[in-house]
Amino acid sequence: MLRTVSLIQFGFGGVGRAVASRILTAAAPFKRRYGLRLRYVALCDSRGAVVEPQGLSEDHLLHLLDHKREGRSLISARGGRARENLTEIIEQAGVDETVVIDVTATDETTAALKLALARGHAAVLANKKPLTGSMDDFRELTASGRLRYESTVGAGVPVIATLSETLLAANDAIQRIAGCFSGTLGFLTTGLQAGGAFSALVREAYEKGYTEPDPRDDLGGMDVARKALILARTLGWSLDLEQIEVESLYPAELASGSVDAFLDALSGLDDAYRERVVAALSRQHTLRYVAALEDGAARVGLQSVPLESPLGQLQGTDNLIAFHTAIYDPNPLVLQGRGAGVHGTAAGVLADVVRLSL
Repeated sequence: MLRTVSLIQFGFGGVGRAVASRILTAAAPFKRRYGLRLRYVALCDSRGAVVEPQGLSEDHLLHLLDHKREGRSLISARGGRARENLTEIIEQAGVDETVVIDVTATDETTAALKLALARGHAAVLANKKPLTGSMDDFRELTASGRLRYESTVGAGVPVIATLSETLLAANDAIQRIAGCFSGTLGFLTTGLQAGGAFSALVREAYEKGYTEPDPRDDLGGMDVARKALILARTLGWSLDLEQIEVESLYPAELASGSVDAFLDALSGLDDAYRERVVAALSRQHTLRYVAALEDGAARVGLQSVPLESPLGQLQGTDNLIAFHTAIYDPNPLVLQGRGAGVHGTAAGVLADVVRLSL
């Protein structure tokens, strides 16, 4: 018997389109493997929406994908209109067996997610903002057990599932968690290890599209801090973002001004970073941008780690997390995998949708 699950998706940028594309290509395998049919009933971008309670056809979804790849809003797509409040989208399109997918980067979705869960729907997040606001929001969103958020930490690497469904479910005592959760900063630190200049590596990452449009969004460390906070809260710690110690990789005086001016000014930091690299290598260590959780506290920043450690051997844009626990001692449980690109994140989102649908 074929089971139909309806999808409402907030966000139709790079990750959102990758999710939709994967759902299209998975249609036949999912039908054969799980007896499962996934159908979109609503898609929203920052300005527009397409709502079809009977489900978007494959042809219509392909049209919307092409339309967005051309840089246009859903407002002007076939069946598109100006977007209403997201809670109204839930009211219009939410039916039995609905999963809401949030692949935006805004806390605007929080109220709509709460409404969806209150109505018995399920939700999947790649968006970190709803889970890193108030502790009350986190508790309300996760209380039902119908929300999954694997792709908020580690892209498609199963970090959350391992923590919550393997370690915590086995009542293993978590002693320490340490991880590299930014493909951009992984590229930067392994480049520093190889002798590259800090300013040149940042510019290369920017030109290759590894960074956000403003590289300060990566170099400031707040994205990694949000991932650390999600891990801490999954552990059951009552922690807020302001309580996490965050090391920025640029000084406060460079926080304002144009991107071009910022990139030009980074050459003034090259000598300082070169000295840190040399000092680390003299101890058979290297630098990595690490999120560390231990004894109820979290810190993110540049750390000197042994070259032979899992973090020290990490290369390029991969993500890695090491769980040090009572069972996994002295050698930690280590997960490593793709940390850059939209398809790793999209794969994690789709896996969560399927888990909630079966």
